[in-house]
Amino acid sequence: MLHLVIMAGGSGTRFWPESRRARPKQFLTLAGETSLIQQAAHRCRPLIPDERTWVVTGSAHAAETRKQLAELPESQVLLEPCGRNTAPCIALAAFAVTQADPNATILVTPADHLIRPEPAFREKIAEAQSLLGDHPNASVLIGITPTYAATGYGYIERGAAAGGAFHVDRFREKPVRETAEEFLRTGRFYWNSGIFVWRAARVLELLKQYQPAIVAGLDRLKPAWGTPDWTRALAEEFPKMPSISIDYAVLEPVAAAGTEGGGVYVLPSNFEWDDVGSWQSLPAVLGKDEQGNTSVGPTCALHSTGCVIRTTDDHLVATIGLRDCVVVHTPDATLVAPRDDENALRELVATLEKRGLAHYL
Repeated sequence: MLHLVIMAGGSGTRFWPESRRARPKQFLTLAGETSLIQQAAHRCRPLIPDERTWVVTGSAHAAETRKQLAELPESQVLLEPCGRNTAPCIALAAFAVTQADPNATILVTPADHLIRPEPAFREKIAEAQSLLGDHPNASVLIGITPTYAATGYGYIERGAAAGGAFHVDRFREKPVRETAEEFLRTGRFYWNSGIFVWRAARVLELLKQYQPAIVAGLDRLKPAWGTPDWTRALAEEFPKMPSISIDYAVLEPVAAAGTEGGGVYVLPSNFEWDDVGSWQSLPAVLGKDEQGNTSVGPTCALHSTGCVIRTTDDHLVATIGLRDCVVVHTPDATLVAPRDDENALRELVATLEKRGLAHYL
């Protein structure tokens, strides 16, 4: 059966002050009527019921996750004692799922992406399941058809066609502008969405082959599964696992091995996708008014253009003569910043910490 695994890590800096360490991006309602993590679960419901939905998140986010996804059994919210990147995260999920369903297939997806329309996404996942039916040892990725020469995403280069999918030739790092433009011209490249479909047992087999330290840790954890000792055992073993992405840990070496390792396939997307990475991404998601501003909440933008303005329902934000700025009001903090300077926001967060203002983070 198909299980959903939602990866819900995150530190909550790029959407400060609305996101905080205890409430990072996946818990925010940035587009639509529900939060990004709720959308991640709900878009899969016609395919995957709550009893086969799992979330991997940090211990600090346990309460908010359970609040926003109250329909999930508590045992299916897996709490990482520390961040160790996506390979240990997926390994932990695959381990837990196989304890409940040894023959499970898992759909792994980040918690903080925006995908529309949802029926098209579900159709693509059904295609991935069909591909696994023909190639049960395969690793199937959803590739996003690029719409511009993005430098902030990793890329997947396709090889030979395999039905509606393609063999993955290789993975490419986030490119410089000129390289990204060349990727776009060739038509052979897709953005790496971080969405995978594969058999849970196969994930563990591949990790044992390429990252044995991760699986050794899982083996030591197995006796504690389902017992009161689980939290203590996980806190001891999980930090020992190497911090490595699933791409580096498994997918790149499997792709290099070709069909001998079961193969890595990419299915081109037929839906809109946005990782909603920062405040400046909101105009593409929410649209703009006649002055080029994107506003949420009661606002009045006079002689202001190209701004992103967000505020609470009970607080008016008025601007005069601003251009290409971000203005975000929350009950205890307000941000006014250039829209295109993400590095400055990271610097601001670090400065707040140094000045003893970490309670605002």
